[in-house]
Amino acid sequence: MATGFPAPPRRVRELSVRASMPELPEVEVTRRGFADRIAGARVVAVHVGRPLRWALGVPPEALVGRRVQGVRRRGKYLLVDLDPGLLLLHLGMSGSLRFDTALPPPGMHDHFDLATSAGTLRLNDPRRFGAAVYVEAQDAPLARKLLGGLGVEPLEDAFEPEAFHAALRRRHAPVKQVLLAGDVVVGVGNIYASEALFLAGIRPTLAASRISRPRAMRLHAAIRDVLNRAVERGGSSLRDFSHVDGSSGYFQLEAMVYGRAGQGCRVCGGAIRQIRQGQRSTFFCPVCQKG
Repeated sequence: MATGFPAPPRRVRELSVRASMPELPEVEVTRRGFADRIAGARVVAVHVGRPLRWALGVPPEALVGRRVQGVRRRGKYLLVDLDPGLLLLHLGMSGSLRFDTALPPPGMHDHFDLATSAGTLRLNDPRRFGAAVYVEAQDAPLARKLLGGLGVEPLEDAFEPEAFHAALRRRHAPVKQVLLAGDVVVGVGNIYASEALFLAGIRPTLAASRISRPRAMRLHAAIRDVLNRAVERGGSSLRDFSHVDGSSGYFQLEAMVYGRAGQGCRVCGGAIRQIRQGQRSTFFCPVCQKG
């Protein structure tokens, strides 16, 4: 799906976010890169390309004339509030959003364009696991299906330590798998789960139900710390992630364990290990994360 739209001054301003499996920090960096610029703009055209995971849900022309009220995030979904209605965007595994005042014509992998009076928001997704879906409101059946099972937001006050510990005590799966599931806390993806567990000194294979209250408190604080630092550093550029000014995210440069199999731990010097959990790579230090 792709789009084109009018523009302010001649200086082209562009948002480009590309990542291998974008996680919460990358999606939040994406949101911050265009939310203020598109707020208040009026939709002037909508272009839909090859089908994505779900259909848009309305004829593209039905969105023309609506005003963008703002852009929110829920987990890895971006919620573009319209007047009226709501547009749900998801980057899938390899999607990217660009916001520009002078985009070229849509290419083969450009599947959705929301052209507005402030610029065009374009979804590019080579693997087509992303989504651009219109719903009438957040309590619409499809919105409830996509968003209803998501856990608490880790960067908001609702992510409360005692409730987090209680939720872990009810789960017997390995703690990393519980974090990735997204129903206890949303958005703690593979990179940041490995990093948070290292910071908390917890082995990723430990059953969540066996985590004591003090260790759960450490993990709660570690999740917040890791995600906040990742957002501040523009996310992780493992392949081609970049943000609004074209620069790369660089959280990966200070990763303690992720992607460092066989290298020395930055704390104890021991070798970082890599294992597979649920078809995903997990990295940890056997010395610093004893149990």
